[in-house]
Amino acid sequence: MPARRLMPAVWLWSAPEAAAALRSRDLATILRQYRRLNGLSQERLAALLGYDKTYVSMIENRKRTITDLAGRRHFADVLGLPMHVLGVTSNDDADFLAMVQFGDSTIRLAEIARQAGRAVDAVNELWPLVARLEARAAEGRAERDTLTLLAHGRAALGVSLGTVLPEERLSAAARWTGKALVIAEKLGDTSFLAHALRMHGNELRKANHVGAAVARLSRAVSVSNDREGQGAAYALLARAAGELADADLFDQAIAGYRALLDVGGAHGMLFNPFTFREIQLRGLISTGRAVEAMGIMQADQLTTAPVAPQWYAIERVTAGQVLRAAQQRDGAEEALCSAVRAAETHRLPHQIQRAIRAAADGGLADMGGEGRAALRRLNDLLPPASSSEI
Repeated sequence: MPARRLMPAVWLWSAPEAAAALRSRDLATILRQYRRLNGLSQERLAALLGYDKTYVSMIENRKRTITDLAGRRHFADVLGLPMHVLGVTSNDDADFLAMVQFGDSTIRLAEIARQAGRAVDAVNELWPLVARLEARAAEGRAERDTLTLLAHGRAALGVSLGTVLPEERLSAAARWTGKALVIAEKLGDTSFLAHALRMHGNELRKANHVGAAVARLSRAVSVSNDREGQGAAYALLARAAGELADADLFDQAIAGYRALLDVGGAHGMLFNPFTFREIQLRGLISTGRAVEAMGIMQADQLTTAPVAPQWYAIERVTAGQVLRAAQQRDGAEEALCSAVRAAETHRLPHQIQRAIRAAADGGLADMGGEGRAALRRLNDLLPPASSSEI
C-alpha cells in the first residue's frame, strides 16, 4: 500500500523532536524521527521514497551513506525537508541569496493564502524560508536584513500554525510569535514591533495564557502608530479581556475600537465592522451580559460579508453562543452546525473545539457529536502530539 504523504511543514514545526533531528543534519536520525512522528513503518517509508525496505533499514542503521547530491536532493524533496539540512546547498550560494531576495514576497503570498482560508498552504510556503534563515542565524551569520526577514517569517509562521493546530498544541504557535518578538524588540521598527506584539499576544491568548496576552496587547495599543494597527490591537485586547471576564477592560478596549472605526475607511482582517460585531458579542457573553448581546444581534443584522472565510466560522460559533444563552436551541444548533462545516472546510480545529464547548454548555448532544467527528477528521491530518511539546 503506498504511504500517505503528510503535510511536511506541520510535522516539522509542531514537534520539538523534529526540529532537533533536523539540526543534527544526520539522515539516519531524521528518517527515524520522521517515521516515528508520522507513524510509518520502514516498509511504508520505503514506498514513499520509492526504495526497497532493506535500503532504508541500511541507511537508518548507518550501514549505507548517501553521498551523492542527487540522492540527498531526492530525500529532501520527497519528505519535504529543507535542502540545506542534507548538505545539498550552502548558506552562501545563489539559492540562499535568491531566497532572501524573494523572502518578503514569500511571506506576503503566505499571508494572502492564510487570509483566504488556506492556512496549511501558508505554513508550507513559510517553513523552507524560516528553516534556512534559522540555520543562518544559528551559525552567527545573520545580517540585519536576514534577521528582519527571519522576524517577519517567524511571526507569519506562528500565526499560520495558530490557525491549523488544535487548542492543545497552540503553544507551538505562541513559541514562534514569541521568537519573532525577541527580534522585533531589537530592530527599532515601531510598526513591526506593534505587529509582533499583536500577533504574540493573540497566540498567547489562544494558548490560554490570557494574562500575558493582555500585557502584550495593551502595549501594542500604546506603541501602534497607525489607525488600523491600533484598531487591531484594541480588537485583540477586547477579546482577551472578555476571556478574562474583565468587564471594565473589555468596555474600554471595545470603546477604543469603536471610536477608531467611526472615523471611517476601515479595512483589514481585524479592523472592520464585521469583526467588531463578533468581538463585541463574544465579549458581552463572556462578561455575563447575554441579554445585551442578544439585543445587539437582533437589532444589528449582518450587512457585510466576513473579510476572510475563517471569520464566517468564528462568527457562527459566537452567534451559537448568544442564541444558546437566549434559550433559542434550534437557532443555536443551526449556527453551530454551520460553524463546524465551515471550520472543517478551512481546517480550523480551534473553532470546532469552541463549537463543541458551546454545544455541551447548551445540552446539544447531537451537535457535539458532529463537532467531535469533524475534529477527528482534521486531527487525522496531523501527526500525533508530541509529549515534549511546550
